[in-house]
Amino acid sequence: MIGRLNHVAIAVPDLEAASEQYRTALGANVGAPQDEPDHGVTVVFIELPNTKIELLYPLGENSPIQGFLDKNPAGGIHHVCYEVDNILQARDHLVETGARVLGTGEPKIGAHGKPVLFLHPKDFNGCLVELEQV
Repeated sequence: MIGRLNHVAIAVPDLEAASEQYRTALGANVGAPQDEPDHGVTVVFIELPNTKIELLYPLGENSPIQGFLDKNPAGGIHHVCYEVDNILQARDHLVETGARVLGTGEPKIGAHGKPVLFLHPKDFNGCLVELEQV
C-alpha cells in the first residue's frame, strides 16, 4: 500500500541555523521557509536525490512542534512521510487493521498541496507516520 519515502521531518529550535547547516556543511539544495498555518508550522524542504528532509519550526502559540521542542530542546526526528496512491482507501484499510488516524480522520492539505493524514505513533513502533497522496 505505501509507496516511496516522501520525507523525514526534523523539528528544529532554529530554522535559519538548521537551513544554513544543510546548505553549507552538507551542500544541500535548501528551499525557502514556507508557513503552514493549518498545521502550526513553518517548513523548509531540503531536496535530496532520493527523498526530502523537512525542517519543522513552530508557527504560532498552539504549534504541535513547540510541544515536541519543549520535550526535545535540541530538536529531533518528528515523523516520516510515506506516499500512497489513494489516501481514503489507505485510511480505511489502516482503520480496519486497528491503526488510529489522528485528528478528525479526514485528510488536510499538507505543505506540498496534497492531502495528508497522520497515524498515531503508538500504532507504529513509536514513530509518527504521515501519509501523503501522490
